[in-house]
Parts: sequence; structure tokens; C-alpha cells
Amino acid sequence: MIGINEITTFTDSITIINRLFMKSITTLLAVFTTCFAHAQSTHTLWFDRPAEFFEETLVHGNGRIGASVFGGVTVDSVFLNDATLWSGGPVDREMNPDAHTWLPTIREALANEDYPAADSLNKHLQGSFSQSFAPLGTMFLNFQHEKGEVKNYYRELDIEQAVSTVRYEVNGVKFQREYFISAPDSVMVIRLWSSKKGALNFDLGFKSLLHYVLLPKEKLLTVNGYAPYHAEPNYRGKSPDAVKFDEGRGTRFSAYFSIKNKGGEVVKNGSNIGLRNGTEALIFVSIATSFNGFDKDPATEGKDAAAIGERNLKNASGKTYADLRKAHLKDYNTFFKRVSLDLGPTDALNLPTDERLKRYAEGYEDKNLEILYFQYGRYLLISSSRTPGVPANLQGIWNPYIRPPWSSNYTININAEENYWLAETTNLSELHQPLLTFIKNVATTGAATARNFYGLEKGWVACHNSDIWAMSNPVGDFGKGDPVWANWNMGGTWLSTHLWEHFTFTQDTAWLRNEGYPLMKGAAEFCLAWLVMDKAHQYLITSPSTSPENKYVTAEGYHGATFYGGTADLAMIRECFAQNIAAAQKLNLDADFQRQLQAALVQLYPYQISRTGGLQEWYYDWQDEDPQHRHQSHLFGLHPGHSITPEESPTLADACRKTLEIKGDETTGWSKGWRINLWARLHDGNRAYKMYRELLRFVPPDGLKTNYQRGGGTYPNLFDAHPPFQIDGNFGGAAAVAEMLIQSDDRRIYLLPALPDAWRNGSVKGLCARGGFVIDMDWKDGKVVKVKVFSRVGGTVKLVSGDGSSWDVEVKQGESLEVVW
Repeated sequence: MIGINEITTFTDSITIINRLFMKSITTLLAVFTTCFAHAQSTHTLWFDRPAEFFEETLVHGNGRIGASVFGGVTVDSVFLNDATLWSGGPVDREMNPDAHTWLPTIREALANEDYPAADSLNKHLQGSFSQSFAPLGTMFLNFQHEKGEVKNYYRELDIEQAVSTVRYEVNGVKFQREYFISAPDSVMVIRLWSSKKGALNFDLGFKSLLHYVLLPKEKLLTVNGYAPYHAEPNYRGKSPDAVKFDEGRGTRFSAYFSIKNKGGEVVKNGSNIGLRNGTEALIFVSIATSFNGFDKDPATEGKDAAAIGERNLKNASGKTYADLRKAHLKDYNTFFKRVSLDLGPTDALNLPTDERLKRYAEGYEDKNLEILYFQYGRYLLISSSRTPGVPANLQGIWNPYIRPPWSSNYTININAEENYWLAETTNLSELHQPLLTFIKNVATTGAATARNFYGLEKGWVACHNSDIWAMSNPVGDFGKGDPVWANWNMGGTWLSTHLWEHFTFTQDTAWLRNEGYPLMKGAAEFCLAWLVMDKAHQYLITSPSTSPENKYVTAEGYHGATFYGGTADLAMIRECFAQNIAAAQKLNLDADFQRQLQAALVQLYPYQISRTGGLQEWYYDWQDEDPQHRHQSHLFGLHPGHSITPEESPTLADACRKTLEIKGDETTGWSKGWRINLWARLHDGNRAYKMYRELLRFVPPDGLKTNYQRGGGTYPNLFDAHPPFQIDGNFGGAAAVAEMLIQSDDRRIYLLPALPDAWRNGSVKGLCARGGFVIDMDWKDGKVVKVKVFSRVGGTVKLVSGDGSSWDVEVKQGESLEVVW
């Protein structure tokens, strides 16, 4: 068995091997000659050297299996993940059954304006931390090349095909590897090839930070292991019991590695398998876990991981490489090719992606890099979000750490939701389903959380964090957490808005009736019961309240987190109630409930404008402890919500603008992604574009120690740098591009609402609008010249151009209508 004490030596060994290898290369060409210098830089990441760090790897995924490929010459390391491999097990829904008894005391302290007491008392409304997304392990390919100089190294990821390639020469012999992960066949496939007969020699090995056993056989390496039953969040520091294993607890995993050779001999070499004197080979990697649902013990009620992994391997290894690749491409392109974007000609040089980012950061034009980043966001969602009930987490499905940053969990005070902003607009609606089905799981545990922590028998609630086990309670380890991040309880309210958003794009009334609306109603029921009257104005407010991760400063100078009537809370509740009313009207249901929600809506404490001119975050006009704070949750009504718009509430929109100006543009990666969307909603394309360029600012890899002070940007492999890597910035940035080009509500589609001057000419195909419409559009000199509207369900809509001109169009179901401006 191999335990967690290997993390340092294991991680260091990868770095050392790659550094030694890089020093041995004396001559590298920029590209493999002109034939490999792809002009299609809108869809290719490429490098002239192997990855040395995780943030330089090329990542693959089929929505469950994830792989991060280093592409080394002497040693190729491939980090492996499975979206369903987490620490822990089903959540204890009764972990703090008497927590709600503290609620009257907290509210009394707030009524007395005793904020220090409220902060202290609020800690009684805390439970356990979430569990962590686990690394499955690392596959090593150790090559035995003839001694000689390495030439013409080239490494690429083609996101149009979801295939990566490594090429190089040693002593005149050409070597090539191709990698992809197939969704139809549920395996990773690697094709290895050499130009000289018998020149392909390598060993395949595996190591993991989890507990496991290796079973090498002829042509097959089998791994069986299990995840920890507990992993403490990384931010809680070092502890001898931070990661706990028990052979009878935790999620099981099985991994199968097989070699199918053409020429040469497959051998068993100690704990490895390998190929000797081969010319061509296929490696199959099949992974499975025992995860069987959020409410099933993975050790005693789990799936048979070994049987699933073995079956998938057997089925795939009986097929030809051509057939596997063909099925993979057909499946992948069903999603990827729905959307295309052209921003006009570019003068940018064809450089390796890291050099390209550095050049772009100096202010040079590179429209195709901007397109690549947008499409890479779509690629990442296709690759990480295809498992029901298991949405993309903070790191998507790519994590090499046993205690990853912020547990690589679902942080639902912004990050998990931001992951899915692009799902509907960029024509990937099916990939929204993992989040939507996850919400159903959270609603189940959230009903117990509503009862135990808040004393409410109706509805469901979720708080700051969740995990694969659908945890919904406030975190903090039962009173040890700061309420500024531990006690926020509007996560379920925010999540529920995704249900209505999905319906507005798909117009799937049957889904709304059977799946979406019951969950929406539960979120609204909690909010309706949670609201109380304020003592000053007789408005409905939340109490206690916090504003995600930000603090206020009272007139007396107290820096606190707990208060009442938070703007962010009320903005989300406003959205939740309005959406529930619309859904109930659509379905002709719950007339009495509609009336209750309508009555509550008009009684909600209204938005306030602060003395600085910004949108007020707190009930009182208090100062922010950090005016440039990364969170801007009180602007929820502008984006992703719809209660504030420049057209219908210009004064509030101007206050949002002022808030953004005060906050400035320098912030973390995910926050930049959000602010770009906010500026787009304010129809300020140039400011949105400025921040989009800054989101693509080159950030060097972190290596073994993250520099949290560097600010947001983009790593060499186009991963978002929070820092460290968080995938939400990728998704938020991609969503913002769509938001700059098309916005919509239930009556109108806004064309080019936030077009920057830099994108004067271009075209886009396949973006989606609310109402079930799909838009193709051409523009020239900043103005729409042609638009094609396809309707999935039939309907009438007003097209509004950026210059103010508009058309009312009616499109029949399944048909398109072209409008020339």
C-alpha cells in the first residue's frame, strides 16, 4: 500500500525529471517546419517543449475521466482524475440538530445593533467542512530512446478534435503520440508510433497519493484502491490527521492500463508493463469508481468499480484506433461545432501559446487568441461536465493534489454557478444537466439543513460550500469558522435561478413541470419563511445576513460580517420570487403561492444608493472594509440576474457602474470573468474588452508553491489563474464573450450590445438566446448587416441592434428567418 507521505517525493520527482530533461536539449526548433505551423490558431494550443508544471499540461476529458498530459520525451507523466472520486461519504444531515435554537438570540443581538455579539453567536449556526475532490494518480511512460539529440519537438492540443499530439526526433527517428479520451467508449486512448521499425521501447507505470495495490500481468496493469474517508481543507494548515484512510471506508477506484502492440513484445517489468522493439502501439486507460449517488455509502453500497473498468477496457480494446477516433470525433463535434466565431483578420505571429500570451500582454493584437480562449472555455465544459449529478468543480476535473486548493469543491457563493454561465448561451445546454441534477441532490439534504440550522419546515437551503455528497450546511467546523465566509446561506437561492435560465433557453415545459419548478418552489419557500420585518422601515429583510466574504465597517469603527438586510441576499430572493411567479404562470399552477410571492416582492427592502454613488452593499450606508474586494455579490441583479438593466432601471445601473469603478479592474481570475459580464450588461464593450485582455494576462506556472498575490490572469495552458488554477475564470470569460455579442430577455434579443471597437468586423454562428432562439450574425464597421434567427419552438421576438434599430420577427418552429439590416 502507498500512502500520503509520498506527496513530496512524487511531485518533486516529476519536476526534477522534466528539468533534467530540458537541460539535456540543446537545440529546439520553434516548430516542426512550416507544415506543422498551423494557421488555424483559433483552435490550437501548441508548445515547443514538454510541460514542466501542471499549469503547462494539455488537458483532456470525457465529462468523467480527466487527464493532464505533460508530453515528456524521456518520461511522459499523465495526471489522472475521475469526476466521481472524492473523499468522504454521504453527509450527516443531523450533524447539528439544535443549531436553530440560537437563531432568536442572534436576531435579538442584531435588533440591538450589537454586531460583535451577532458575529460571535452566528458561529453556532455552523457544521462540518466539505469533502475534497481526489487525484486518482499518475501514469508514467518511461521511454528508452537511443542516445542522441532531441530535435523538432512539438506539442499541441487541437480543441476542434479534442486530440493532443506530441512529435519529436531522436537520431533521425521520428516519434509521435496522440491522446484523446472517448465519451462513447469511456476510455483514454494513446497511440504511439515510430518511423523506424523496432524503435519504440517504453515502460508503463502508475503511482498514486491514495491507497492502492498494483497487479501487473501480461499486457495489462490493474490498480485497485480507495480514497480517504476524510480530507481536511488545505487552508486549515498542516495536521497529522488531515487525510484519513480506512480500508473499510471511502470510494473505491479501479484503473486498467493495457498495451496493444504492432510489432515488438509486450513485457512485464516488475510493477510495470512495457513494450520492447515495437513500431506502433495503443495504450488503453479505463477508470471507474464505486460512487453510486450522493446518498449511498461508496464502500458498502457502491458500484463494482473493477467490473465497470474491466468491461469498458474489453469493449474498447476490441476496436481499431480508426473506429475509436471516429466515434470520439463524432460525439465531441456534436457539441463543439455548434458555435463558430470570426473577429476578422489578424497580424499576430504564430507563436507557442505561452509566448503568444506574453506578446498579447504587451498590448499586441491577437484576435485569434481571443477566439481560442472563448472556444477553450467551451472545450473545457464539454470535457468536464457530462456526469449526472456531478458538475464541474473548482478545478473542473483536473486536480493532482490530495488536499487541493479550497478542496476543489463546489463553492456556491459564485464559483460553481459561474462555471455554467456559458452553458446555455454558447449552445451547450445538455452540459448544464450535471449542475441541474446536482441541485436536486442538494435540495434533498437542504431540506434537513433548513430544519436543523434555521428552524424552517418548508423548502430547502444551501450555503457557501458543497461537494459530491450534496452537502448543504453552513461550514466552519462547528463554530471555528469566520462568519464572513462560513455562514452565508443563499447558495440554494442562487442555484435555483439556473433552473429557470435553462427553461428560458430551451422552452421545455415538460422539464419545467416535472423537474425545474418543484426545486424552484422549494428554494422560494425557504426564502419566504426566512424573511422578517425590519424594525426601521417595515420592509422584509434577511436576518442574520452576510455578504459573501466581504466585511463592513460601522460608524463606530467595528469591522464585522453579520448584519441584516444584505443587498446580495435580497437581490437573489428578488430573482427567485420573480422566476417562481413566471414559472407558475407558465404552468398554470399555485395561484395562492404566486400571490404570496408577489406580496413579498413589493415589501422587500429596496436597493439603496450609497453616498459614494455606488450600489449599497449593506443595509446601512457603511464603508466596505475592502472597497476593491473581489466579490461583487450585491450586483447580482445586474448579472447574472435581470432586476437591474440600463433600459429599465438606469439609475440603479449607473450605481452598479460606479461600484465597479470604485472596485477597479485588478482582481482574481474568476472575479475578472464576472466583472467582464457586468460591464457587458452595462453595454460598455470597451471596458469589458479591456478586462478581457487583462484576463488573458500571462501568469507563470505556480510549481510547488502558489503566489496568491500575483493577481488573476492565464497560465501557459490557458487555465485561469485565480491564482492558483480555478476553472471558473475560463468559463466566466467565455460567457462574457457571448454576453458582449448577444443578450436577451423574454421579449427581446439585443445584437452587439457591448461590441468593443477592437471587434469592428466579424461574424458568429450558433449563439443562443432566451425564447428558444439560435442566432447567426454578421457585422461590419460595428453594425449588424445580417442576422439569421432559428427557432426551436416557434415564436415572436424583437431584434434590437446596438445602434438602436429594431425588427419584430416571427419564426415558425424548426425554421429560420434571415434579416438583412
